[in-house]
Amino acid sequence: QVQLVESGGGLVQAGGSLRLSCAASGRTFSSYAMGWFRQAPGKEREFVSAINWSGGMQYYASSVKGRFTTSRDNAKNTVYLQMNSLKPEDTAVYYCAAGRSSSASSRSDSFGYWGQGTQVTVSS
Repeated sequence: QVQLVESGGGLVQAGGSLRLSCAASGRTFSSYAMGWFRQAPGKEREFVSAINWSGGMQYYASSVKGRFTTSRDNAKNTVYLQMNSLKPEDTAVYYCAAGRSSSASSRSDSFGYWGQGTQVTVSS
């Protein structure tokens, strides 16, 4: 079992920045990959980024590449999503997820545990 708690969401103007955090407990944090997904109103959940067990490999959706950075601190059992140059279309509920393996993936079925989500709203 893995428990995940996101924090750091909020309201920000376009062009601004936010950093999301996701604290994990349960299984050994360094044994699994982590991911970030988001879901906007009326839309399906979509992949944002993923990071492997060591933090040495990251993957990003094309819509966020160059603006978002994911990282992890295995000593703190925490994964981060630094979001810069935010756009109104980034508005969504953001979820962190714990992978079923140590390898990062963009597939949602590669993740077995999900947080409750944190709202990010970007105003124009």
